[in-house]
Amino acid sequence: MSTIPSLDRIKIFADGASLPSMLESARDPRISGFTTNPTLMRKAGISDYRAFAHEVLAAIRDKPISFEVFADDWAEMKRQAREIATWGDNVYVKIPITNTKREPAIPLIRELTSAGVKLNVTAICTLDQVRDTAQALKGGAPSVVSVFAGRIADTGRDPVPLMREALAICRAADRQVELLWASPRELLNIVQAAEIGCDIITVTNDLLAKLPTLGKDLAQFSLETVQMFHRDAEACGFKL
Repeated sequence: MSTIPSLDRIKIFADGASLPSMLESARDPRISGFTTNPTLMRKAGISDYRAFAHEVLAAIRDKPISFEVFADDWAEMKRQAREIATWGDNVYVKIPITNTKREPAIPLIRELTSAGVKLNVTAICTLDQVRDTAQALKGGAPSVVSVFAGRIADTGRDPVPLMREALAICRAADRQVELLWASPRELLNIVQAAEIGCDIITVTNDLLAKLPTLGKDLAQFSLETVQMFHRDAEACGFKL
């Protein structure tokens, strides 16, 4: 790519469940919002979901934060979604596109968004799922469609054409339906997402730390790489 698009063209959401890290990211002007999920919470050692969420929301009031339901049956999922939605005006409720039985969440999505619940529909990997979700969200509350582009790439498929089409589907459905590029694997994904006009991308702390290299002079990067090799060889005291 000959040019690097401005990050002003895309919203970056920090993805994680470490309260200190989230508070640090909240002070970063590049970060526009936050996403969490049960897997990230487990890795962070969180045992009290409600207490953690309220602690986060007490500190971060001015940026959207997504909290996910964790039930697998629709009645309990609906109850959890309704409770989570009451936690704050900046809360989006994450609803998985299916339950573990492959049953689609579309009826619940339609019911919740029609009731004014802001949703982040997650774990989407196919265009059929995007179409069904966008139609279910049409005319409802502000919402996010999270397509797991990184997982799509993990299968050897180029996610860019799919994400470009997903964006067109969301735009045609409702301007309040935003497309989120989920599970990025490298800094290039931020560039790709911005180039196609994606609304949001989630970024882990590891990727966020690489942002200063965006657009870096390649000759300088080459020199710094050689300097690193030389420095580490000297530090090891290698001799031949």
